[in-house]
Amino acid sequence: MPTNDRWASNDLLQDDAAAATYPAVPAVAGLELTHRPSRVEGVIIAFTQGERVVLRDQDGNLHEFKPHPGVLLSRGKPVRLVTAPADSSDVPTLTPSGSIDAGPVRARSAQASRIWVEGIHDAELIEAIWGDDLRVEGIVVEPMHGVDEMLDMIADFQPQGDRRLGILLDHMMPGTKEARLAVQVTDPNVLVLGHPYVDIWAAVRPQLVGIESWPEIPRGTPWKEGIISAMGADGDPGVFWRQILNRVSTYRDVETPLINAVEQLIDFVTGV
Repeated sequence: MPTNDRWASNDLLQDDAAAATYPAVPAVAGLELTHRPSRVEGVIIAFTQGERVVLRDQDGNLHEFKPHPGVLLSRGKPVRLVTAPADSSDVPTLTPSGSIDAGPVRARSAQASRIWVEGIHDAELIEAIWGDDLRVEGIVVEPMHGVDEMLDMIADFQPQGDRRLGILLDHMMPGTKEARLAVQVTDPNVLVLGHPYVDIWAAVRPQLVGIESWPEIPRGTPWKEGIISAMGADGDPGVFWRQILNRVSTYRDVETPLINAVEQLIDFVTGV
């Protein structure tokens, strides 16, 4: 049975006019939502207009809420859930990133703004999930092949108002090299964000590869090689990464800090 997480607050119980200001989103089974007060994240498994929505979290627990307009977030934005049309053809198809699929569209010519990532694996993961969105916007993702020359690369890029730069770094934790570099970037046309994982592999939910958590690798051991050894996998990092990447089909297959960082970078370089 769902846990009873019903919640109400006067600041979210608006009149009809105020409620209508939130974008309407069809309550399609499988849509991922976040309940704002409790921060519970899950996918819809049941919905009754104006009465209840039931979410299943990643551990399989069920949570029932009153679906007041604005109390639930879809992709970080408050929404108003509505009953999905009976005709499934009217229900919007979603891209792997969770965006509404616009159907076959011609890719926009590449814009001056860019998103930089540390390596080719980072670029491939972003393409697998956000590639459709980026093609529509004309944003190219480029690997830096490391961060040691990042500050010089930014200077060479010459960022400006219509030529923005978004940079995604691994292992953005206090005291790391990445964090020390990030604080040196002060150009308002450059946004440096990161995720806490030592490598982009670890931003993929471990359950996707059949484990509960990524193995702890002793300091001084190359991380990728340590993971491969600990899991008894093929010795070639490229082969093992391809096995991981082939299992990724949606943003729900990666960890929330990565999703948040990439979404913010896309918004930044597209001027949203």
